[in-house]
Amino acid sequence: MERTLFTAEHTLFRQSFRQFVEREIKPHQPRWREQGMVDREAWRKAGAAGFLCPWLDDKYGGPGGDFLHSVIVMEELAYAYESGFAMALHSDVVVPYLASFASEEQKQRWLPGCASGELVTAIAMTEPGTGSDLAAIATTAVKDGDHYVINGAKTFISNGQLCDLCIVAAKTDPDPKNAHRGISLFVVEAGRAGFTKGKKLEKMGMASQDTSELSFEDCRVPAANLLGPEGAGFMQLMQKLQQERLCVAIGSQAAAEQVLADTVTYTKERHAFGKPISKFQNTQFKLVECATKVEIGRTFLDRLTADHVAGKHLVKECSMAKLWITEMSQQVIDDCLQFFGGYGYMLEYPVTRAFMDARVQRIYAGTNEIMKVIIAKQMGL
Repeated sequence: MERTLFTAEHTLFRQSFRQFVEREIKPHQPRWREQGMVDREAWRKAGAAGFLCPWLDDKYGGPGGDFLHSVIVMEELAYAYESGFAMALHSDVVVPYLASFASEEQKQRWLPGCASGELVTAIAMTEPGTGSDLAAIATTAVKDGDHYVINGAKTFISNGQLCDLCIVAAKTDPDPKNAHRGISLFVVEAGRAGFTKGKKLEKMGMASQDTSELSFEDCRVPAANLLGPEGAGFMQLMQKLQQERLCVAIGSQAAAEQVLADTVTYTKERHAFGKPISKFQNTQFKLVECATKVEIGRTFLDRLTADHVAGKHLVKECSMAKLWITEMSQQVIDDCLQFFGGYGYMLEYPVTRAFMDARVQRIYAGTNEIMKVIIAKQMGL
């Protein structure tokens, strides 16, 4: 179906970013997977070309575009099978906290570097004993004069090795009665004493993503690095999770589309019993089922994205998109992989890596089980 989300300017932006992907990303993908990390220079090049935080106002060094420019970046990275270059995490999950909740002084201090790629960002919520239950985090931040002293451990942190700035969720009020009101967000610079980047974690997929453990041991952070008022962290997180879950759905949808397109091409080229396997009824029926699911996902997601850009409150719908599209994407990719036979089990084939990359989409940004809980509450159940 024809997409109506984008303007002619967006189309030009897509063409420009697609050229950037061909020139600055695809040639390096094998090496990035091998080293488990994207080159820092790639971040700077993306920033210089205006592809980081494309929605950011030019007074903070941004390109002055909108969220739809970010959508294009997410889609094109998925079309290129690039899951490690966490541009969406940086541009559309982490930096929006700074844009929305930082003081003017903090914005001037950090946002230009975020747009240029000189500052790579991460967000540290998940802990070894706490995932989706954010109110149960154990990391603490104790006020000491004009500083806070942070102690705790975080895990599964994307951009964990590369990050220059990390937004850290910590308890400023340890009273269990204030579990939600006791969380605050702090911006912690890499290199600050007591902030240690731990081991880079070995994962099933997303091989070029530097997912890491982080630790904070008597890490002194200036009170000026508190993001918004003390105790506002939980509400800040809740405000931004809608867009984070939408981003996951966008990447998952594009991944399913690309795998399906590549599988259709492969089945036309692969022969068995004297004819292309695309001519077998089982192949046709399976691919038709996949195409139908992908089309339904695209229709729902584009409408949802348009509503999100319009500023609508979409907690229920974004949770539905994260739930349904990530499940659909994994199923479509699995069905497509089967047509590759033994090649579908080989890491050199993109479909294999896409299969492994897809699995985590149902886990992070809130598990799909948590999505069901949220949707049920939004339905008044």
